[in-house]
Amino acid sequence: MLLKKTIKYFIFIIAFLIVLYFAIIFNLLWLFGSTPEIKKGQELDINYASEVYTREGVLIGKFYKEHRDPIANIKELNPIIIKALLATEDIRFYEHKGVDFEATMSIVWYMLKGDNRGGSTITQQLVKNIFQTRSKKINNGLLGYIPIVKILIIKLKEWITAYNIEKIYSKDEILLLYFNTVPFGNNTFGIKVASRIYFNKLPEEINIQEAALLIGMLKATSFYNPLKNPEKAIERRNVVIDQMLKYKFVTKQEHDDAINKPLGLDYTPYNSDNINFAEHFQNAVSKNIKNILKAKGYDIYSDGLKIFTSLDYSMQVHAESSVEEQLKRLQKKFNNHWEGENPWIDEKNNEIPNYIENIEKRTDLYKALKKKYRQYPDSVDIIMNTPRKMKVFTWNGEKDTMLTPMDSIRYYKRFLQAGFITMDPFTGEVLTWIGSINNKYFKYDHVSQSKRQSGSTFKPFVYTAAIDKGGYSPCDRIIDHLVTIRYEENGEKKSWTPQNADWEYTNAPMTLRRALGRSINSVTVQLTEIMTPKVVAEYANKMGIKSKLKAIPSIGLGSNEVSLFEMINAYCTFVNGGFYVEPKLVTRVYDRHWKLIHEFKTKKNRVITKESAFLMTYMLRGGVEEPGGTSQALFEWDIFRGNEVGGKTGTTSNYSDGWFIGITKDLVSGAWVGGDDRCIRFRSSEKAEGCRTALPIYGIFMEKIFQDTSIKYKPARFPSPDFDVKKEYKCTSYHEEEPEDLESDSIYDEEFDNYNDEDNNK
Repeated sequence: MLLKKTIKYFIFIIAFLIVLYFAIIFNLLWLFGSTPEIKKGQELDINYASEVYTREGVLIGKFYKEHRDPIANIKELNPIIIKALLATEDIRFYEHKGVDFEATMSIVWYMLKGDNRGGSTITQQLVKNIFQTRSKKINNGLLGYIPIVKILIIKLKEWITAYNIEKIYSKDEILLLYFNTVPFGNNTFGIKVASRIYFNKLPEEINIQEAALLIGMLKATSFYNPLKNPEKAIERRNVVIDQMLKYKFVTKQEHDDAINKPLGLDYTPYNSDNINFAEHFQNAVSKNIKNILKAKGYDIYSDGLKIFTSLDYSMQVHAESSVEEQLKRLQKKFNNHWEGENPWIDEKNNEIPNYIENIEKRTDLYKALKKKYRQYPDSVDIIMNTPRKMKVFTWNGEKDTMLTPMDSIRYYKRFLQAGFITMDPFTGEVLTWIGSINNKYFKYDHVSQSKRQSGSTFKPFVYTAAIDKGGYSPCDRIIDHLVTIRYEENGEKKSWTPQNADWEYTNAPMTLRRALGRSINSVTVQLTEIMTPKVVAEYANKMGIKSKLKAIPSIGLGSNEVSLFEMINAYCTFVNGGFYVEPKLVTRVYDRHWKLIHEFKTKKNRVITKESAFLMTYMLRGGVEEPGGTSQALFEWDIFRGNEVGGKTGTTSNYSDGWFIGITKDLVSGAWVGGDDRCIRFRSSEKAEGCRTALPIYGIFMEKIFQDTSIKYKPARFPSPDFDVKKEYKCTSYHEEEPEDLESDSIYDEEFDNYNDEDNNK
């Protein structure tokens, strides 16, 4: 009778388990939530970091949700790491099929002894790591809201999934997946990244005590973190070493030697391995392609993509050193200029009261403290004015110091900033991108995020409209004299009398080429009125300026706010024969198995005639070639032998922004220099003009790339037109005969060989 009852109960239990199994698998009545599905040949859903490369294939960065660098083969590990894992987490790993019932049944026994142990196998832990069975809401059915029942269901799901994994994958494959997914705290995933961050080693170089420390962290990554709790980390490490001795994975001598060793950390943060190169550019890449790839079903932060960008590694290095060289020198001048005073001033050169206090209120720290100490506002002020240890940026490297958060704001606001970018005008490829003077300390991108008044660098759009639509030629003349522009705004009649930069006028006819070369405001303003501000805005927009432009009389003098990125893109139209070319930051993208999934083609459309583009290129050369041209400071650098350069400087009216955009046959580059805020500036034009702040960056950069034989862009003259130019462009002055052929070699190779900027200033 007892036997029959036992059999009956056994059959009932088996039937119950079978029904429960299928109920869980098929989520009966939505009671159990989803269960991970494992099929043969299926790749487990692991978050892999996408890699970012330069055009030459140099790895410069990664996009990731989880900082992970997977190993490809279990042989990349020192076997001692596997032994440490087995001894601590799953000694019968090679014997069970995903669930160790002996270990599970022993949990109760250990709990009675006061030893709180887990019974999860390595395979079950892998299930938790990959499928997040205990955190994703999708895993919760209706029964998942009952605490004890929820734990039981989750455990059963993990058992089922672990068993299915063991049917498909070998033990070594499971170990490989485990070591690539296991978390080590601080957004660090996988043994390879953990080995590098904590010991600056590859996994195959890890020794006994290091392996024990890493495996020991897995029990509680925060509590046993060697950086936060070194004593607890050593205690846990030694427990692992004891377990290794218990299972004879190490000898007694090896055990004793390892257990007495110090932590031996060689902490190497991720950013210190040079994978933060051109960080502002990488951020722009992410924004540029994220949605395109999402539409194809890819996530750049988790699918392990191989992203090849347009960035030229050598040119970027030269660009960074050029910005550093100029800004170091300029910062010294700025500091001397403001010695003993604060540089944040209003339009009347008076210091702005409470400027730092207003900045303070916009910081994340202040907002967090304000929220935390809502009822104790004095506490916020105390914390913001209490010194603390911090590293700060200096032009001589990082410096350890003691500063209050308020003093830190004051310190960083005194730095001048810069943006620099280079594009290939024919392909739209972005070759260099520098958004600030230092990626680590200054996150705001002055290439694409910042929009400032562009000053005289906007003038070429006025001349483009005049030549392309108005029928003007470079040799047409407008009188340089003081003018008053009368206009109507919002029904109100107004007048405006702009001045030339030097407040002087020739009161004589001046060719458009010379007027642009010398950056004469009076001629630009008259031409704007003739063409109308609306037409000027239309030309700027179709050439690449995406910002909304106010069609007002001062548009030609750069009164609208635009980004450096837009300006460089628009100037490409002059060099490439009249096409708007869409900027290209990425050339191609592969999946993690190196299968091409997207290739970015050059997109362009004609916006001005070929003749107009040629004439505007010739006009921009006037900044160097015309007497008194504003770009002639470029002769300080050896960039003219066998080469022709055009360019335009720009300075805003209150001296807060200095600009320079330069063109050669194959490249368009531009620099901007100024303070983070417009109120941070020099007080006089002789220190703040674009020819003194931004132009030198371009000169230094071009000299460097022409000297670098590894770079494909070489000195070259602009090509002669392969079509009949109908408009006159080789002009003569009313007052003196100019050279008949301004394209002759002598302009660059002889006459200006010994050019001295000081003579020009005279």
